[in-house]
Amino acid sequence: MINRVLVANRGEIARRVLRACRDLGIGTVAVFSDPDADAPHVREADTAGRLPGAAPAETYLSAERLLAIAASAGADAVHPGYGFLSENAGFARAVLDAGLTWIGPPPDAIAAMGSKIEAKKLMAAAGVPVLPELDPAAATAADFPLLVKASAGGGGRGMRIVRAPDGLQDAVAGARREAESAFGDPAVFCEPLLEDARHIEVQVLADAHGTVWTLGERECSIQRRHQKIVEEAPSPAVGPELRAELCAAAADAARAIGYTGAGTVEFMLARDGRFFFLEVNTRLQVEHPVTECVYGVDLVRLQIEVAEGARLPASPPEPRGHAIEVRLYAEDPAHDWRPASGTLHTFEVPGADAEFAVPAAHGLRLDSGVESGAEVGVHYDPMLAKVIAWAPTRSAAARRLAAGLRGARVHGLTTNRDLLVRILEEPGFLDGDTDTGYLDRVGLAALAAPLADEAAVRVSALAAALALAAANRSAAPVLGRLPSGWRNVRSQPQRRTFEGPYGTVDVDYLLHRDGLASELCPGTALVSAAPDRVVLDRGGLRETFAVTAAGDAVHVDSRLGPVALTAVPRFADPSGRLAPGSLLAPMPGTVVRVEAEAGARVAEGQVLVVLEAMKMEHRITAPSAGTVAELNVAAGRQVESGAVLAVIEAATEAATEGTPA
Repeated sequence: MINRVLVANRGEIARRVLRACRDLGIGTVAVFSDPDADAPHVREADTAGRLPGAAPAETYLSAERLLAIAASAGADAVHPGYGFLSENAGFARAVLDAGLTWIGPPPDAIAAMGSKIEAKKLMAAAGVPVLPELDPAAATAADFPLLVKASAGGGGRGMRIVRAPDGLQDAVAGARREAESAFGDPAVFCEPLLEDARHIEVQVLADAHGTVWTLGERECSIQRRHQKIVEEAPSPAVGPELRAELCAAAADAARAIGYTGAGTVEFMLARDGRFFFLEVNTRLQVEHPVTECVYGVDLVRLQIEVAEGARLPASPPEPRGHAIEVRLYAEDPAHDWRPASGTLHTFEVPGADAEFAVPAAHGLRLDSGVESGAEVGVHYDPMLAKVIAWAPTRSAAARRLAAGLRGARVHGLTTNRDLLVRILEEPGFLDGDTDTGYLDRVGLAALAAPLADEAAVRVSALAAALALAAANRSAAPVLGRLPSGWRNVRSQPQRRTFEGPYGTVDVDYLLHRDGLASELCPGTALVSAAPDRVVLDRGGLRETFAVTAAGDAVHVDSRLGPVALTAVPRFADPSGRLAPGSLLAPMPGTVVRVEAEAGARVAEGQVLVVLEAMKMEHRITAPSAGTVAELNVAAGRQVESGAVLAVIEAATEAATEGTPA
């Protein structure tokens, strides 16, 4: 029997494992890097051990430090979660050699699937359909388009789509760098790119006594940068016959490597119904909650029980209903999925029926690694939470999930929340017409647009101005109950200026005997105004606006959509002005490459600097054609968000077109 588990991970998956251990009455040990010292998973464990430092290599990827904490804390088992060392056969062996129980598959099974190149050969021998492997050095024009993939790891890192031979060399080099950074293994390979295919995976669970469960399939086709953002079970494209074929292939794959514990066999499903093996994830998947909801199981609990030697029942439970999960990321989809870091001032999902567990009845589940006030850094993946809806039907699950996301209060960081809501309400998605090219086909111009339109932003800005005025009056030493700017006789209007999602918003209003008057929102009446809540009457209908201020940032939440505003000071500080053409670092990170030099002529969109942050490479491009007047960085340098990387002096018309002879 397991008595105390060390959870070798962080964030929401660490909290998920801790929850299962508490339910089983098992003691827990958390680990934390210096940036995670105040994280929720640290407080929720019985005890916690520090991993000095911040970078993954010296913290969550340090097997030696993890095992030292396990020994000092008296842990007798290790659960790796997902990511980090969860698919590292060497770490699994080290855990077993230390006399601890490894809550995962045998090290040999991990090793067999650790190299995607070798895994494909093994699956082909077991009769599982696979795509042909291509040597990058031997690829011909007829082989394109193709996909460059890292042999180790996953999560979309070390992957590149290449559509023509002239882009292959750079794609391979970039994939190798990213794979080396993320997994410590630069090996890559190529395979044919299946256009318009679906990403389908089968959950397997096996014990040490020969029983192998397959718990249906999950659809994970909607992806950005080859990383999933929407997952659901079952797939709208899979019927009973195809499901049986997929599950049989997944069971064959598990038996071929002597698998035990929870794992996932991933496939690509072509439009014509053919499917091909991708990989086996020898760990728990991020999207495991949708399977848990549909099948009514606790996969982490089953992992622990299998590790203790328990037998699974002969057959798995029957499925019920439909579940959809979305991954809420701190990132900006409209700007090349740029990750965000900083303080998450507010994080609330009202109406969540359960956390880290299947709801007692159909409802909303929240698995979160953060809470209000959390600091989101640059060292780890920018996922904040997973929100899951479980309902009797797919359409009901989509509607419940969209409503839950709309009602969430997420302040301080740019997120992909609006994108997720628009996907869940998009007609093609609701019809089940999804594949790995979904985002490109539907288009980010529509999907990444703010939920609040320009009219909603204007009225939200008015509410923000009224709330800030109410806050000022509530703090006033005299006549604090009198509305700010109130006049017996009409005078100059009150004025506030905000920067919003559509540009600058100038708010002017008067409060007098006849009530509220504002040219920005004609016909709007004030019902009540408090520092955190404003009620307005618009056309005879009352609208409530929740207002939260944090420094210059003002967040307004209403049924019209969330609006993030920045208050513009009346008197700007001239020292804060930037030179025209300044190119700023969008996030803290490390400069990987500099692809221009001072004095060079550059074209609009040309890559100047490549930053590495949050485990991914980010290209910084020239906003316009011109000359590099300043270049302030070099490879290997650490930069903070907002640092001036370079200054581009815009090209004149004559310089652009050339001087006539």
